[in-house]
Amino acid sequence: MIRKTLILLTALALSAFLAVSTFAKEITVRGKLKKTVESGGWVVVTDKQKYLILNSQSFSKEPWFTEGTEVEATGEVKTGVMTIYMEGTPFEARSMRPFEQSGSDTSGAASRGLTRVMVTGDSIVQAQPDTAILVISVVTQGKRALEAQQENASRSDAVVRALKSAAGAGAEVKTSGYSIQPQRVYKENQPPTITGYEARNSVTVTMSDLTKVGDVIDAAAQAGANDIGSISFTLRKDRPARDQALSEATRGAVAKAQVIAQALGGKLVRVIEVQGEGYARPRPVQVEAGDFRMMKAATTPIEVGSLDITAHVQLAAEIETDR
Repeated sequence: MIRKTLILLTALALSAFLAVSTFAKEITVRGKLKKTVESGGWVVVTDKQKYLILNSQSFSKEPWFTEGTEVEATGEVKTGVMTIYMEGTPFEARSMRPFEQSGSDTSGAASRGLTRVMVTGDSIVQAQPDTAILVISVVTQGKRALEAQQENASRSDAVVRALKSAAGAGAEVKTSGYSIQPQRVYKENQPPTITGYEARNSVTVTMSDLTKVGDVIDAAAQAGANDIGSISFTLRKDRPARDQALSEATRGAVAKAQVIAQALGGKLVRVIEVQGEGYARPRPVQVEAGDFRMMKAATTPIEVGSLDITAHVQLAAEIETDR
C-alpha cells in the first residue's frame, strides 16, 4: 500500500513538473513585424532580439499583418527548429494581435477597421525626340559579281562623303550591312538561272540636329544612294520624361486609393507598397521611303512629331473604414 502511494505521488510530481516546464516555454513578445531574407518569412523585432514566426501564414491574411506593425504575440520558443538562415529565435505563435500603446486614444477603435486595397496608375508623357537614325543604302547590279561590287564601292564612297558633309561633325556615319546576292530566274520544271548579281551597302546615320534630316536624305540621293530602309526618331536623353511619367502614374494610383476610401466612408491611412513595372521605351517614329529617284527633284520634307513615354505603377494601401 505504501509502495503504491509512493508511485502515485511520484507520477503526480512528474506530471506537475512537465506541466510547469511546458508552461514555462510559453512567452509573450512585443515588437514590430518585419520581413526576413527567407521567402515568405516574418519576424517580430523586439528591443533585445528577433523572433522568427514559424506559423506566420496563420496571421498573414489579417489586415494589420504588415511590415512595421507593432504586435503582441504569445507562443512557444522552438529551440530544436532549424531554418536556412536562422534569422531570429524560432517562435510558434498561439495568438497575435496589433498592440496599441497605453494612454493612446482608443475611442471608436472597436468600430473602425483597416482594409487593404490594390490600385494601379498609368501615365503617358509626350516628348520631342532628340535623335534621328537613318538607314541609307546603295544598291547596284551587274552581270558579274565583280561588276556589281566595283560600281557599288564607287557610289558608296561618294554617298558616305556626302552624308558626313550634310550631317555635320556631331553625326555618326557607319556601315551597318553589306551583301552581294545572285539574281535568279525561275522557270517551271527547270533549275533556277543566275542572270546577274546585286550588291547592297547599307550605312546608318545617327544625328542630333533634326533640322538637317531632309538635307541628309537629299545629299545621299544626289550622291548615288537609291534605297532608304527607315528614318527613326527617338529620345536619347529620356530620363526627365521617364521620371515625369513615373511621378504622374504614382499620383494617379494614390488618387484612386483616396477615391475608394471616400466611397467606403473612410480615409487613406498609408501606402504599404509601391511597384513600378518599368517604363515603356519610346517607340521610334517610322517614316518609310522607297525609290530615291523621286527625291532628287525637290527638297525632302520631314515631320518629326512627338514620342509617347509610358509608366505603370501598382500600389498597395490601407484605408480605414467602419466595420
